[in-house]
Amino acid sequence: MLLRSTSRLSPLLGLRSISSLPHQHQLTKLSLSSSIRRCNISGLKFKRTRTATSYRHPRHHHPTLALANCIYAGRYPEHIISPQTSSIHTSPSSHWLNREVPESPVPLDIENAEMSVTERYGAPYQEQDQNEVNELIKALSDGSKRGKKEGFSCRKSEYDVDHSKLSVVSWKFQDWDYKKRDLPTKARGLFTLKAAGGNSMIVARGYDKFFNIDEVEQTKWSWIGQNTKAPYEVTMKENGCIIFISGLPDGNLLVCSKHSTGARADASKSHSVVGEGWVEQQLKKVGKTREQLAKFLYNANATAVAELCDDSFEEHILAYEGDDAGLYLHGVNLNLPVFATWSGPQVHAFADDWGFKKIEVFEKETASELKEFLEGVGESGEWNGRAVEGFVIRCKARHGPNDPEWHDWFFKYKFEEPYLMYRQWREVTKAIISGRQPKVKKHKQITEKYMTYAREQLRKNPAIGKAFQNNHGIIAMRDGFLASIGTSGHEIVKAEEAAGEDGKAKSLVLVPIATIGCGKTTVALGLVKLFGVGHIQNDNITVKKGKPQAFANAIVTALNEHPICVADRNNHQKRERDQLFRDINQLNPDVDYVALHYVHYKRGEDVISKIREKNQQRIFDRGDNHQTIHSGTGSNQEIIGIMEGFIQRFQSLDIESDPDSQFDLVIDLDPLAESRENLETVVSKLYEHYPYLLGEEMPSAEDLDEASRWALSDYTVGLKHVIGKSGSSSNAKPSREQQPQKGKEKAAPQPKSGGKQKQPAVEYYEIRLRSPPINAALDQALLTKPSDIKQFYMQLKGSRRVQAKFHITMVHRANAKKQADLWDHYEKLRQETPDGKDMDELEVKLERVVWDNRIMAIQASLVDSKGHECGNEFMHITIGTADSTVKPKESNDLLKTWSENRDNLEAVGIKEVLLGKDGEGIVTPGLLNPAMAR
Repeated sequence: MLLRSTSRLSPLLGLRSISSLPHQHQLTKLSLSSSIRRCNISGLKFKRTRTATSYRHPRHHHPTLALANCIYAGRYPEHIISPQTSSIHTSPSSHWLNREVPESPVPLDIENAEMSVTERYGAPYQEQDQNEVNELIKALSDGSKRGKKEGFSCRKSEYDVDHSKLSVVSWKFQDWDYKKRDLPTKARGLFTLKAAGGNSMIVARGYDKFFNIDEVEQTKWSWIGQNTKAPYEVTMKENGCIIFISGLPDGNLLVCSKHSTGARADASKSHSVVGEGWVEQQLKKVGKTREQLAKFLYNANATAVAELCDDSFEEHILAYEGDDAGLYLHGVNLNLPVFATWSGPQVHAFADDWGFKKIEVFEKETASELKEFLEGVGESGEWNGRAVEGFVIRCKARHGPNDPEWHDWFFKYKFEEPYLMYRQWREVTKAIISGRQPKVKKHKQITEKYMTYAREQLRKNPAIGKAFQNNHGIIAMRDGFLASIGTSGHEIVKAEEAAGEDGKAKSLVLVPIATIGCGKTTVALGLVKLFGVGHIQNDNITVKKGKPQAFANAIVTALNEHPICVADRNNHQKRERDQLFRDINQLNPDVDYVALHYVHYKRGEDVISKIREKNQQRIFDRGDNHQTIHSGTGSNQEIIGIMEGFIQRFQSLDIESDPDSQFDLVIDLDPLAESRENLETVVSKLYEHYPYLLGEEMPSAEDLDEASRWALSDYTVGLKHVIGKSGSSSNAKPSREQQPQKGKEKAAPQPKSGGKQKQPAVEYYEIRLRSPPINAALDQALLTKPSDIKQFYMQLKGSRRVQAKFHITMVHRANAKKQADLWDHYEKLRQETPDGKDMDELEVKLERVVWDNRIMAIQASLVDSKGHECGNEFMHITIGTADSTVKPKESNDLLKTWSENRDNLEAVGIKEVLLGKDGEGIVTPGLLNPAMAR
């Protein structure tokens, strides 16, 4: 087989090891992969030159070139012959054993990048296989045309390259797709272009997506110990944004962010543009040009991977100012479909030549030594005197014990605290600036103090807010607060732990992420049987409007009686999870969320067909014992169609991005496993993380067996209705009552029946007001004001805490004895008013809006009282409260404080704005009526 190429090497020749060759065939300075497959190499003779190692087979006059992996250095002829190897394919993931820079490296030769790569840096060199790249692009193109329902999908974006006539294509997967086994490449950041003749080529390549410790099965310490090998290169995780640098065929330099290049219309400066500026600045310091770097990287078939750390452009968590700012080189990747990268010493040598900043690299020789080191740094939060957010570990790995091939593999070890606290401070500050309700999940006491400090800084200098929204001033705000209280983030976390303020959840919502038939309800019922947890089934919510909010309301109500509640719904799309978080957080922000994630892509594409088959089997075995899927009486094809819709819409969990980043714990479950197995997994994980919410003694195997049996056999549904293909349900009607729950579970209270119904009592007398005029008055008065004035109102609006209906309470039943004359006045008027008529019509004057950081109210008066008095010292309308813990009656306290401190409202944290033209107020009609108790 005759191939025309300078490098089509990887599929053509495989060597098990150099020692397996006859003595006359051995080379002394080779870097061989231990994973390359065998092939027939009999009769090969090796000819060594200064710049090349060539292989000649006596039966062919063409020089036969070995796989570039196997060559320490060399230029290659234009033709190669591979005897008897046409059926052998060696994966480009086969790698070089050599990791060190040569002791006597040759001078850098920009014109001969291949030689410099191998003989100066001691690094791997391999050109692209045109067939493999074309196949990759075809697979990606197919993925860009399909939806999420089949295997994977990717987004294709084309960008013109600055200073060039070329354009490149960026390929982007959804983050959750990287956990699938069927992707054509795992590159996170991939750019290609069409070369001459219609072929494609890779022009920039990022790392394969890597995961945090314990995030996936392959990053659990048990797996790492069995399937990785030393040395473990440990690099400190720099805190910026990733930049790719490579060369193009026309000699131009390509600088990209993760998924784009060039200027962006929605930003004054893009990451790639700022990164390109740093490239030029750093090259100038070492006397080199962008054209030289472009030529070298193009000829080396490599991408330089750096971290852009520059607080003057964009702040993250750690500070990079002055001499610390710049591009930190942490990798050089080969532009191949499968991941291949340089070692740490080789990257350092390249950084020295081309002016990049270097990251620190050191090695650990065993997984246990590595684990001990990482956990030790986690205790102090510092390494070598620097605050550190985490480390990236680079090593060799295999897919399992039976896999003979070792490939480059990364994982990360991120320290949660105090960085989660810092991120929370950043986000609550942005919420304050935007007028949204801040979300405070943990570190509540110290975060309340931080918010007080931040509000004061924003009040003193409004320019801080605008800068903060553009990611400037974040670290200064944080450090200023820490300096004001004289402590550090790590000291805060340790003090909280010592005081028992370790963020322990008081309430837990278990959120299944599943498709129909995975067994989520069976697991939920098992938890009910074992622990008496709350269990709210979305299928039992029958309201016609506002069902998502009603579902959340029911969960929050259940949490009043149970510390744990299962939000029994498929939650298979991100928008559903987002809605659930928002609606529950509004009512009860002190909740931890646990994802019960039925993993749909763990084993590759074929797992979907297996899940589909297993789920259908469960549904048809169950018959009509389900609220919405009635396989005993419904059409099989219709039911399968409904189920298929859920599978096609399924969006896997992605804890790296919103809304899934709000989960406090993820429990991965197997949809192909029996519910008894998944129930045990959930119980063991909950005991590991939340034992204080469950009880001292973990259930026995017999308890789990009984709970699972009860859930599958003894439970019957109490409400049935029909679900359509869109997922909506209708025709709700009661069916058989739910069987009484046995054991520890708590039965739901049953409504009383029989007897004469008692008429509802009057709760209070009110003047009801129309909402539109009041909303318009507030918008006109506040939204035109500076951010420090309109901030709280925008917060109320953004968090849906503005009242839907407005009223003035004239007298409340709670004060009926103290204000007996007033109560009797309204009681008598009500009795004299014919049914269906209003007690009176009044005109209300809206005078001013008054608020602090907890509550907002309008102070009001009557144009003509008509003899109707108000029992409150200040007649008012409550507009809204910061959260559900603030009661509307606090408006009385607010207005009392306002009245007593009108000369110095700033001192008590109160603001006011007069309403109407020239502050003369706004008159609006109102209706006097009783408000009945519910």
